[in-house]
Amino acid sequence: MNNILLTIFFFVLPIFLLLTRRRSSKRLPPGSLGIPIIGQSLSLLRAMRANTAEQWLQQRIIKYGPISKLSLFGKPTVFIYGQAANKFVFTSDGSTIGNQQTKSVTMILGDRCLLELSGLDHKRVRDALVSFLKPESLRKYVGKIDGEIRKHLELHWHGKDGVTVLPQMKTLTFNIVCSLLFGLERGAQRDRFIDRFQEMVEGMWSVPVNLPFTRFSSSLRASARVQTMVKDLIREKRMKLEQKTAAPHDDLITCLLSIRNENNEEVISENEIVHNVMLIMVAGHDTSSVLITFLMRLLADDPAIYAAVLQEQAAVAKGKIKGEFLRWEDLAKMKYTWRVALETLRMFPPIFGGFRKALKDIEYGGYLIPQGWQIFWVTNMTHMDDSIFPEQSKFDPSRFENQASIPPYCYIPFGAGPRICPGYEFARIETLVAIHYLVTQFTWKLLCPGNFFSRNPMPVPTKELPIQILPKKI
Repeated sequence: MNNILLTIFFFVLPIFLLLTRRRSSKRLPPGSLGIPIIGQSLSLLRAMRANTAEQWLQQRIIKYGPISKLSLFGKPTVFIYGQAANKFVFTSDGSTIGNQQTKSVTMILGDRCLLELSGLDHKRVRDALVSFLKPESLRKYVGKIDGEIRKHLELHWHGKDGVTVLPQMKTLTFNIVCSLLFGLERGAQRDRFIDRFQEMVEGMWSVPVNLPFTRFSSSLRASARVQTMVKDLIREKRMKLEQKTAAPHDDLITCLLSIRNENNEEVISENEIVHNVMLIMVAGHDTSSVLITFLMRLLADDPAIYAAVLQEQAAVAKGKIKGEFLRWEDLAKMKYTWRVALETLRMFPPIFGGFRKALKDIEYGGYLIPQGWQIFWVTNMTHMDDSIFPEQSKFDPSRFENQASIPPYCYIPFGAGPRICPGYEFARIETLVAIHYLVTQFTWKLLCPGNFFSRNPMPVPTKELPIQILPKKI
């Protein structure tokens, strides 16, 4: 009898497990995880560099529907898109989905940056960053940003017949980041930072295999050097605070070191300062430089929009005494220019998309997203949706005359809801001040016309946008 029962048990058990597995697998979204570790990573990266990533995703949608599984950058992933997906990503509480970037980004930027934190840790660190990056704080730094932009144009633009825009904008925005966020003046220390930083960002979206001579390996080494340099800065600034030769809002690092709890202990750990300083280096440098570059390409291609931006900026310039810095109040007069910038971000968002992590099994769209899997969302999937933005391929700044008319969670270049980028206002100031001086001091002509760009992972126009420039007077 026991032998019969044992035989039945061993016969039935595999069938039961097979049926259970099949029932479970049916609840997973359709799709394939592909080759282990590699998955669809190389295919997506190739599409991004060829400027066909949106088509690549549309083909997935046609084949599998609005939710599908794949493997990206070493992890099983579920791709979701649309207004409901964006809302789900940006509003879910910290117990359902958590911040998580690709393994390559985490290893390069660190696991204590805002992109990785959830729940109370996320709120604590975000609140600390916002204390420096909120509009009330940043308004006092408009003059400092103005000075950096003027100095950059004096050194790199005036007296030149032409420039290549994207590298110039990267140099400019990195100098602003160094000045405003680190309190680093021009010189050898700042130059070392920018060299290591450029090496660091090159491998942020790559397959996380640390082999010699790979882009990822080079980025990891550069990241270690940058972290060491930031820790040296922290020690210097902590000493100045103790000696009372620095004020809390001199720069971002000093501000973070100054935040204390009721026991007079630092609220933000050294690792959190290092990792979030590196995050803001990337966000403040890459996103703004891309935005200004694509704005310049647009203004060269569209005389009507250029004329309207110039008219607005010339009116601001005429209200200034010669040599006087722009002020917060001047930026409030640049409404049309900012609408042009918002439309540029709609069509050419610097951030292609992002990742979250399922902290538990999640039911979404009739499917299971298993605990530990990545959730992948993409900015352009709503930005270029004709049902949300009619004539989506037409450049039309008037879309943003009444931003309340845009459905929530559809326009997301800076994220949305409680996850909106804390550096939004910083990017706005950088962009408006830069465009003010560019359109009032120069005219330019594209040397490589055309709308092509690749993503690496940020959008890069052909040959990084070389232009011919001429100085002008208003």
